[in-house]
Amino acid sequence: MIDNGSLRSSLLRRKPISAFVAETGAATEGGELKRTIGTFQLTMFGVGATIGTGIFIVLNAAVPEAGPGVIASFAIAGVTAALTALCYAALASMIPVSGSSYSYTYATLGEIVAYAVGWCLLLEYGVSAGAIVVGWGQYLNQVFVDLFDWQLPDAISQPPGSGGYVNIPAVVLVLLCCFLLIRGSRESATVNTIMVILKIGVLVMFIVIGVTAFNSDNLTPFAPFGIAGIGAAASTIFFSFIGIDAVSTAGEEVKDPRRTLPLAIVFALLIVTTLYVLVAIVAVAAQPWEEFEGQEAGLAEILRNITGQTWPSLILSLGAVISLFSVTLVVIYGQTRILFAMGRDGMLPETFHKVDPRTLTPVRNTIIVGLFISLLGALVPLDVLADLTSMGTLVAFAVVSIGVIVLRQRQPDTPRPFRVPFYPVVPLVSIAACIYLIQGLPLNTFLLFAGWLTIAAITYFTYSMKHSRLAQAPPTEEEARLP
Repeated sequence: MIDNGSLRSSLLRRKPISAFVAETGAATEGGELKRTIGTFQLTMFGVGATIGTGIFIVLNAAVPEAGPGVIASFAIAGVTAALTALCYAALASMIPVSGSSYSYTYATLGEIVAYAVGWCLLLEYGVSAGAIVVGWGQYLNQVFVDLFDWQLPDAISQPPGSGGYVNIPAVVLVLLCCFLLIRGSRESATVNTIMVILKIGVLVMFIVIGVTAFNSDNLTPFAPFGIAGIGAAASTIFFSFIGIDAVSTAGEEVKDPRRTLPLAIVFALLIVTTLYVLVAIVAVAAQPWEEFEGQEAGLAEILRNITGQTWPSLILSLGAVISLFSVTLVVIYGQTRILFAMGRDGMLPETFHKVDPRTLTPVRNTIIVGLFISLLGALVPLDVLADLTSMGTLVAFAVVSIGVIVLRQRQPDTPRPFRVPFYPVVPLVSIAACIYLIQGLPLNTFLLFAGWLTIAAITYFTYSMKHSRLAQAPPTEEEARLP
């Protein structure tokens, strides 16, 4: 029987920053990841995990919620992500390890909160990957239509609830990404960089062609559903900023992480937000907002309507296929690295921490993640996946901002390679913005999220609390105070 004092001590135990740093400097039982990624590649990882979801997929779901005001929705989501990105940059420079906000929370708010954040991240990455692979199939079908005037039957290209039985393209995409990730992170980063450059070029093409059909009449009324509609759309599309978190999951595989991580986070956010807002402005000005609802492969359809020709639509659809491949690649990568960190801490079974001695990648971990995401993409509709991902992302982002405040109070003298500007205003506003977007999500998302956290609590109290590395060899009081 655990007394209340002992239980409280277990739930709130924190992992010293020094322990994180020590683990990345020497091989542990499961193995050590290899540092091969530079600033440019890591920035492309962030851009690769971000551009695609909000523009190629969710725009068609968000515009019917906000009308032309979706432009403001992207701006609100971008500002929220920017505030949080500064907090991420500060913690990533101090704790340059895999695990992202899970690891940061473990060092600042304690084990039980870190565990809950870890499960939010698993939801964030796993479910967002499911949403992305569903959208990939839509653009793949558009390519078939443009090239062969034929598309895959709904029965094998749509999940149940969307007119089909199973989404086969989604499964194929996940298998391809997992194969590449198992080969090694350096190879994955190189392929991702090439795909990101191609997708940026495709979006620039859309902007250049789309602006020729710019019609200011399509921007009025700007907010047909008022501020509430703009806020709801911002909540829906927020998961498209998941790439900011994905950058920090690579903490153990980047060169000079204390410098590289903050730079990559800031650079990725600037590139992403600029492109998002420009594409949103051109899209809603080129086509009446009422036509977005139910429109698949929306940007490609807009180009087809503007030019009256197939080739722009084909190029954009091919770009989207490539784009969403790179997003899926990085999102699966991020989830495996979070599981890797949780497995190392004893929060999950050791198999998630095992690294292949030849490729230095977590092969079993990657296979398990691939199976989970394949099931989601094959069987669950897109709208449910998007809102659930936003919930997990916003909770994780808010906790990171809280962690910055807590760590500043507890360890004010700890060296900080990157400091949050205008502290404590930035983290406080970041928290408030995340809460604002969370309350805009639908009720069923809250219910599903509550069910997910209930499963997390059961798992923690039946397995993780007893197998925690800190439970086996808890840090002394003096160690817990050290950076």
